[in-house]
Amino acid sequence: MSTSGSNLESPGGGAPTGSGIAPNLAGALSYALGLITGILFLFLDRNPFVRFHAYQSIFLTVAWVVFWIAVSILEAILGIVPGVRFLVAILAVLGSLVLSFAAFILWIVLIVKAYQGQRWKLPYIGDMAERYARSGNAEST
Repeated sequence: MSTSGSNLESPGGGAPTGSGIAPNLAGALSYALGLITGILFLFLDRNPFVRFHAYQSIFLTVAWVVFWIAVSILEAILGIVPGVRFLVAILAVLGSLVLSFAAFILWIVLIVKAYQGQRWKLPYIGDMAERYARSGNAEST
């Protein structure tokens, strides 16, 4: 995870953008409801900083949902094996608690970094978000 120094504009709390909200606040709000606010700010705001955070929010939410679906499928498959059912249940509960707490902390960090005017890039997802935000559309992959 890094704070990138590329060509995307850094708002620093500047003037309101297309959404009528300061770019740092719009970037932070992009994470508030994940996919919903990510898509909302993607359509409302043309500022590259805000679009970066909107795309990163969207990609992170999609990755998180795909991850949990995969974990649920694996848990269901392992849960039917007679000898490991109890162990799978215990590990699933503990793993879920740890991962949920880590996701919550990540969510808070992303909101705070965006509000501070920083583009804190997540591995893989951040690079994709930066590419999409720079191009202004999804056709540059």
